[in-house]
Amino acid sequence: MKTKKVTAVIGTALALALTASACGGSDDGDGDGKKNNGKKAVADAALEAVVNQSTERGGTVTFEHSDVPDSLDPGNTYYGWVQNFSRLYGRSLTSFKPAAGAEGLEIVPDLATSLGKPSADAKTWTYQLRKGVKYDDGSEVTSKDVKYAVERSNFAPEALSNGPTYFKAYLEGGDKYKGPYKDKSPEGIASIETPDDHTIVFKLSKPFADFDYLATFSQTMPVPQAKDKGAEYVKNIVSSGPYKFESYNEGRNAVLVRNPHWDKKTDPVRPALADRIEVKFKVNPTTVDQHLLNDQITVDAAGTGLQTKSQPKVLTKSAEKAKTDNPYAGALTYLAMSTKVAPFDNVECRKAVQYAVDKASVQQALGGDTKGDVASTMLPPTVNGYVKADMYPTEGNKGDEAKAKEHLGKCGQPNGFTTNLSARADRPDEISMATAVKASLERVGIKAEIKTFPSGKYFANFAGNPSYVHEHKLGLMMMAWGADWPTGFGFLDQIVNGSAIKPSGGNNLMELDDPKVNAALGEGIGMTDADERTKKWGEVDKLVMETASAVPLIYRKNLLYRPDSATNVTVTQAYLGMYDYLLIGTDKK
Repeated sequence: MKTKKVTAVIGTALALALTASACGGSDDGDGDGKKNNGKKAVADAALEAVVNQSTERGGTVTFEHSDVPDSLDPGNTYYGWVQNFSRLYGRSLTSFKPAAGAEGLEIVPDLATSLGKPSADAKTWTYQLRKGVKYDDGSEVTSKDVKYAVERSNFAPEALSNGPTYFKAYLEGGDKYKGPYKDKSPEGIASIETPDDHTIVFKLSKPFADFDYLATFSQTMPVPQAKDKGAEYVKNIVSSGPYKFESYNEGRNAVLVRNPHWDKKTDPVRPALADRIEVKFKVNPTTVDQHLLNDQITVDAAGTGLQTKSQPKVLTKSAEKAKTDNPYAGALTYLAMSTKVAPFDNVECRKAVQYAVDKASVQQALGGDTKGDVASTMLPPTVNGYVKADMYPTEGNKGDEAKAKEHLGKCGQPNGFTTNLSARADRPDEISMATAVKASLERVGIKAEIKTFPSGKYFANFAGNPSYVHEHKLGLMMMAWGADWPTGFGFLDQIVNGSAIKPSGGNNLMELDDPKVNAALGEGIGMTDADERTKKWGEVDKLVMETASAVPLIYRKNLLYRPDSATNVTVTQAYLGMYDYLLIGTDKK
């Protein structure tokens, strides 16, 4: 078991990235920034420290989001911000430590009493649960509730389609189990054992050395079977964390208040400072920015930073710039090409797009280097396994029309072709990048019509729904992805592994099912030596780039803003360079 070694490797990469970020874009950020608790605000301070520290309880922390979540149900979500947010009302087996800088990548026990105890071959993982952890109705959490949570979240796509499929892919019998809504036997899947109320054992069909990372996922947050209502459970979520739902109005808002049965003695992870947490959905993204700048809300829930049009309001004023943080997000924006939609079923046509795209113009459309660096690999530099490379280089990252036309000829489309390009309607920066991609492609005769869809249903109904993609010929799709956990496997598996292709809610938008890629992923996650495993992820990245099925565009950075009233603010790389939502409080009482 070499979890600590893996974390150390990631931490080193992160420290380098944070240093680079802190050195750039904050030249005058220590000017006339407003004081927080008597201390002058400093740009990028939350990258490596907790800003405006406080232990004071009380007040209301307010969030706003430009769209709706895929779901607030911990077993039916895949958006990074919901993974971050759901920790307020649910407890997973393990958690990332709520701490500043590289320390925030450390995995710590949460619902479990310790990290998992693996067998020598990493195929059996055992966890002991803490005693005395209670739901908001006063009943005690049991290991059977964790087992049931995994079963419903991984084996019931007819009701819960949004989450990842790791457990289904790796549990013994996962390919045959029909899920709790179809299989009415009380035993459930045999490969998750619960010998007593506080012990849970996962038996895998193949080694999985990253299992403690997987255990941080919200899919291990317990759900009592008697309270489950399938897709309707989101309306009455049972809380195991410090907050419970007072109200939830789908598509509009949610309000969380304290869970009276939460006991700090059983939860060393959460400070639970606020008395109340409010989140409002469907707020125009520039309005969200303005509310932040006016200190009317505490956090932008999406965690992706200020919109391009809002940036000058803070970057041109030293007092405002001093309240910003510009971390790498551990995320990639890329252009996915469906390998099942003609002519992208031809690798030469995909290579033509690789050379045609002017990545420099995409970066400018996003807002310049404040929002990210031009990318050439699938793995971002802050993710364990990254190897610097560029398989399709162009001068100045501006594209190469001659090379693009050469490959168009090889794929039988010398005059170009027409296709559709999808983007999320409530993400103006993504639409701006899509517009830049469209302009690049037109120079070589590829005409792409931009189609926009709501982000809350982008994966369930549109870009992540193969039937829709094929029928509507979505050959190109804008995609942003961050690691499920910050290792090469945690980043790549769900977007390039053939086993991750789903009838809806999937993230392998390319529908890439390459035997070499699949085999290399399986081989890598079975390696118990951390150094060997790290090396393997760079090899997988290269194999994916050889398929030419995705054009890496930008290694994302977030320009985050911390209003004066926010306390305990720090960036977490475990959740895509957002602020850590477990820590945040407010001095507004």
